[in-house]
Amino acid sequence: MASPILKNKRGITLGDKIQDFSFESTHGPLTLSEHFNGGGGILFSHPDDFTPICTTELGELARLDNLGEFSRRNVKVIGLSCNDVESHKRWIEDIKAYSGEDVHYPIIADKSREIAVELGMLSSDDLDKAGLPLTVRSVFVIGPDLAIKLTLTYPASTGRNFVEILRVVDSLQLTSYQSLATPVNWVKGEKACIVPSVSNEAATEKFPKGFNIVDLPSGKGYLRFTPDPSA
Repeated sequence: MASPILKNKRGITLGDKIQDFSFESTHGPLTLSEHFNGGGGILFSHPDDFTPICTTELGELARLDNLGEFSRRNVKVIGLSCNDVESHKRWIEDIKAYSGEDVHYPIIADKSREIAVELGMLSSDDLDKAGLPLTVRSVFVIGPDLAIKLTLTYPASTGRNFVEILRVVDSLQLTSYQSLATPVNWVKGEKACIVPSVSNEAATEKFPKGFNIVDLPSGKGYLRFTPDPSA
């Protein structure tokens, strides 16, 4: 059985650090830190095995994982639902047949729903045949320090956009070491915004590629773009 994830019960918010926890998975017994292995990670929950939208999602997740989209970002992925390990393993054969991809990431078996309860993943609108709540489509981007960097929650009827999730990971990684924020629809390689706390003088030193200040009616000079320093 998984150990407690949080000392309090107020729910998960950005910046919270989750305590390392153990679980059974398709890769055997693991802890979160063992799987992440010193890097960041993304925890995805799905409502149920052998369901159509979940099958398309985990197939796409396998494709991106096999292409190295997560490893090149030093991020590990892991799935979760309230099914047992044997159900997951049988379902993986369907995912492979549908997507043509081998599934190399583990899927957590949270049949007791202990982890789902602690992370606030359960939906009162979607129940299994026994009348128990299923997990929603939650996404937790977790830093190497096990701090929550991003949370997303999708209803069971809507499949996730993994291109968007990768975009967010790129943004989080860039802004974690630069005094930058990423604007609307930003993708890696495009211009980013210098945060207001950095003066123009400091920006000149920090960003050798230079920056431009957008001329706005207020004249405040707060909208400053600089080339992506990671590109």
